[in-house]
Amino acid sequence: MTYRDNEILVLYGEDYEKMTLRLLEEADLAGQIGDRKKRVGIKPNLVSPVPASDGATTHSEVVEGLLRYLTEHGFHNLVIMEGSWVGARTKEAFSVCGYRELAEKYGPRLVDAQKERPVTVDCKGMELHLCACALEADFMINVPVMKGHCQTHITCALKNMKGLLPNSEKRRFHTMGLHKPIGHLAAGIRQDFILVDSICGDLSFEDGGNPTVMNRIFTARDPVLCDAYVCRLLGYETKEVPYIGIAESLGAGSADLSRAVIRELNGSSDQAELPDRRKVMRLSEAVDEVDSCSACYGYLIPALDMLDKEGLLKDFPEKICIGQGYKGRTGVLGVGNCTKDFAHSLKGCPPTETEIYTFLKEYRRQREDLEESH
Repeated sequence: MTYRDNEILVLYGEDYEKMTLRLLEEADLAGQIGDRKKRVGIKPNLVSPVPASDGATTHSEVVEGLLRYLTEHGFHNLVIMEGSWVGARTKEAFSVCGYRELAEKYGPRLVDAQKERPVTVDCKGMELHLCACALEADFMINVPVMKGHCQTHITCALKNMKGLLPNSEKRRFHTMGLHKPIGHLAAGIRQDFILVDSICGDLSFEDGGNPTVMNRIFTARDPVLCDAYVCRLLGYETKEVPYIGIAESLGAGSADLSRAVIRELNGSSDQAELPDRRKVMRLSEAVDEVDSCSACYGYLIPALDMLDKEGLLKDFPEKICIGQGYKGRTGVLGVGNCTKDFAHSLKGCPPTETEIYTFLKEYRRQREDLEESH
């Protein structure tokens, strides 16, 4: 049976390796790849060195199922490539997330995209700097985590390719508005097959910490359709995630779910609780953000959530500034090295959410003590 571009296969369960094997057999991945000599690229989501159970990184069991399937079908020219977000070390993520063990067991080469040479590519009218490894794969398998994102609402197939950019380009994406370059990136890095880890992604924050157990894996061939499907699962309109429409307009796929064939190979009676969309918006009201990187902003929002749960965010004395747009500027309160010239600034590129939480909590205490003394 031919696996079509408009088809999505879904499977529920708790034995993630076996589930992966079943899905790949059903999709006839080997038949899709063809020549056993092809270099097969595998792109997981290892945004930071945290266990997959936290809801941020791709489960090693899923990638093990993929590697087992590929090697059993005669594919041995395998490369796992990833670049963690700015401020995190890919090498550490490979170790913490179990990928070093997979490399020893199945033999794929591990490539740290943070150390790859950049290649300038015309991505349908926008020049982007991509890591060389992204262009050297003959067949690219994307293994993203379905999760929320505090800047783009969702992250899955399309945004996961951002891990194959040099750190400097990741920063530049944010100065360009994030959505437009992500859309154009879809024209620069081809995705041949998508295997989505929808096991326990954090549906609010991309760096994890609040996993929602769904015990689901699904596959697709079209990254645009995949992300449109994720929008449906998480309760968003596709238009709320502009990079999906941009990628579609550039010919990277179709977002038309009315033409999608979604096949659930088994059923699940459990419905995952959808993210509180208003929470991130409400937390962000305490922030003045200009061109902030995903890591910095991604650590700030959970820190604000921690303050909010303690009742410390309400009537916060100052707006919290963050982002590359504040470089060289002065102000009162800022987070990250870009605000180093502010009167009160937390150093770090990025600072962690615990550091941000502690810094802001102490700043509020000092302000309250000052007001009481007067």
